[in-house]
Amino acid sequence: MSDNTPSALSPFENPVAEGINGQKKKILWYLKVMQQAGLEELANTMKITRMGAHKHLADLQKRGLVEASESRTGVGRPKMIYRLSPQSKTVFPKSYASIATYSLDFIEKNMGKDGVIKMLRERQDDLFSLYYERLKNLNFGDRVKELAKIRDEEGYIAESKKNNSKGDSGHVLLEYNCPIIHIAEKHWEACRAETELFEKLLYANIETTHRAAKGDLVCRFAIKEKKDGHL
Repeated sequence: MSDNTPSALSPFENPVAEGINGQKKKILWYLKVMQQAGLEELANTMKITRMGAHKHLADLQKRGLVEASESRTGVGRPKMIYRLSPQSKTVFPKSYASIATYSLDFIEKNMGKDGVIKMLRERQDDLFSLYYERLKNLNFGDRVKELAKIRDEEGYIAESKKNNSKGDSGHVLLEYNCPIIHIAEKHWEACRAETELFEKLLYANIETTHRAAKGDLVCRFAIKEKKDGHL
């Protein structure tokens, strides 16, 4: 992603999303990332008229995917602010969630937590091989950017930023969508395996400060390069 605008417009999976394409899909992705927006902001971002934006929003509200509330700032008429509804999370990409959740439940029942951890780490080893080919010849900063690009391509709506905290020269990876959230909510080991994968790929120390599986609006990874800097 760039300029806080979602780049990946992956197909939605829920039947309620049938017929949602073009501008409506972009509006949903924008609200997913920005959390809320007014009518004028959405119209300007989508490069459409206010009337056009209002029509799309009305349809999304009818489907139960968007909610609106009034916001008063000073004198004059209140401003309408739009947000995603709780139901909207069901229409974003969920990757292999349903099959994988069932598989992990089966493994846990028959092999215990150790079996789940083993399976997740084997999966991360496979991902490491795929990701590494795109990261191996890059410097640290570019590795973080490329990892964000890969995750964005996979439906995580990801971006990377320099960490602006005082005295911190690290980076931050943000993921605004979690395709495996139903897995992570039941099997927290999936989140730990993901962080370990990033640490290995980037050769970095990573602190996970926010997690969608714990109710946060974003998964946030604070990344600091290890001192010798070698991948």
